[in-house]
Amino acid sequence: MDARISKTIEVESRPANNLLRRLSQADYALLAPHVTVENCAASELLYNPGDDVQVVHFPCGPALATFLVPNEDGRDVETILVGREGAVGGIVSEGYLPAYSRICVKFGGPFARVHVAKLEAAKLRSASMRNIFARYADCMLAQIFQSTACNAIHSIEQRTAKWILAAMERTGDESSVPLTHEQLATLLGVGRSYASRVLQSFKAERILDTRRGSILVRSRDGLRLRACLCNDAVKMHFEEVLRGVYPTEEREAG
Repeated sequence: MDARISKTIEVESRPANNLLRRLSQADYALLAPHVTVENCAASELLYNPGDDVQVVHFPCGPALATFLVPNEDGRDVETILVGREGAVGGIVSEGYLPAYSRICVKFGGPFARVHVAKLEAAKLRSASMRNIFARYADCMLAQIFQSTACNAIHSIEQRTAKWILAAMERTGDESSVPLTHEQLATLLGVGRSYASRVLQSFKAERILDTRRGSILVRSRDGLRLRACLCNDAVKMHFEEVLRGVYPTEEREAG
């Protein structure tokens, strides 16, 4: 069998997480015996603030995880999404340190899991693996920086359009996002009535429609026109630092 074909088959046999598939064959072999895959339901809790971080979770396929920061008024505000381009838990801290935010499953699906101790042991044996995860940590930090700036300067409408586009890219769904009005309000950090007004304005422009538990996209071009460019900046940084990991339309089409 051609070596290139063999390598492709080897990569395709891994969990559908781009960060894991970015590892070389030798590096992934260090992790493979310790990787388990489990299906997680939407809203399933991965970590609470203060929990010891002992497991790294890699969203696979359409699964998404979200970082939620609790506030003094009792509301959680979403900071960033992580899909098949990344992982949550113990990426930088090496585990066994308390989680700062609440991490939950946003969209249900398969998650690959590796105990932090096993990941750290593998990284000690491979400089190239350490490099991949250090680069991913840099990309995640860039995403957090961009999210902070976005929340400060962009309108609710721009942020809504950006978030829906980002979710669609990560899940690969071309037409809908499984999101309620309440969940939209949480990720925007606003009241439910405000989130509903934003959706109504998009519906009036024939950009979106809604059904129970989902947002239907009628005009992706319309969403792009209304969205800020923050997600494009994040994608550009991923491509510069860790090429081929962030899911894009072009890559999916190819």
